[in-house]
Amino acid sequence: MAVYILLSRLTDEGCATLTKNPERIKEVNKDVEAMGGKIIAQYAVLGPYDFVNIVEAPNNETIARISVQLASRGTVRITTLPAIAVDDFIESLK
Repeated sequence: MAVYILLSRLTDEGCATLTKNPERIKEVNKDVEAMGGKIIAQYAVLGPYDFVNIVEAPNNETIARISVQLASRGTVRITTLPAIAVDDFIESLK
């Protein structure tokens, strides 16, 4: 499966949701898996983004659907980046 980096910023509504129910983060992870993705790693971060998620998905279409579906809830804005393993990248340069 392909690997993607999802950089997430909470909206005001998303902040309110997490304040009331911090476990909502884990519930969303289940939603991602139901849509065909798999959470590999997840971090809460400081700076311009609130979360960094490493996600596996079978293809660009699946991760695009996941990103749009999550963003359509109005609680988060997501930047989705395809990731290439460094060894694979080096091999492609040969």
